[in-house]
Amino acid sequence: MARTTHPSDHEPLYARIAAQLLGELREGTIPPGKRLPGERELSTRFGVSRETVRQALQMLRREGQVSTDRRGSHATLSGSAAERVPSLDFPVGAYTGEPDGCRRATVTWETPSPEHAKALGLAPRRATLVHRYESAASDGSGLRSAVTSFSAIAVTEVEELARYRDRANGNSSAQLSRAYDWMRKAGLTLHHRDAITRLPQSVRVTRRVHDQYDRPLEITDLTVDAQQDALVYEFTLPAAT
Repeated sequence: MARTTHPSDHEPLYARIAAQLLGELREGTIPPGKRLPGERELSTRFGVSRETVRQALQMLRREGQVSTDRRGSHATLSGSAAERVPSLDFPVGAYTGEPDGCRRATVTWETPSPEHAKALGLAPRRATLVHRYESAASDGSGLRSAVTSFSAIAVTEVEELARYRDRANGNSSAQLSRAYDWMRKAGLTLHHRDAITRLPQSVRVTRRVHDQYDRPLEITDLTVDAQQDALVYEFTLPAAT
């Protein structure tokens, strides 16, 4: 299942198991939000005791790679691991991997496009929080531009988003990179659907995010100066515990 690591012989057994599970998480073998196998199944698979598996999961929980609720343990991608998975960035695909690149992000309180309003269930001409993002490499190549509109539900239930309403003038910088973390901490389970479509000179990514009640939370349209085959990628992140 996982590509095994080669830890030191002096490393505790539970740490080796944790390293293998973490490798699966980072490689996508265990998708974000997916429930991990139970302790009994993991102990059989790795040939160790359930106590060793329990210690490995506890280690991953401390590092923020696994969360546990009454339904079991789930894979997460918080902290440094999330930085290695651009598809989880906010807005979708915003991470360029170019340390010297140019980035600009602003937020406004305005009427979204008709397509966004329909996707979010907003009444015609109703304003909401709209985030705009642009990034490019230092030489100007690889331009990415994204527009994200939040639903009334997201702005109402996520305190940190609501705070942006009073300063959403389109001029000040808006760093909403933790938007998905904020939603999860508000008790929302995030289901993402990324539709990636090839255009003549670029790729367009449309991300729709719903919660566990199928209520729309946000929609993002990202245009990337590249070409790629069309695909749809879906995953679910449980609410933070």
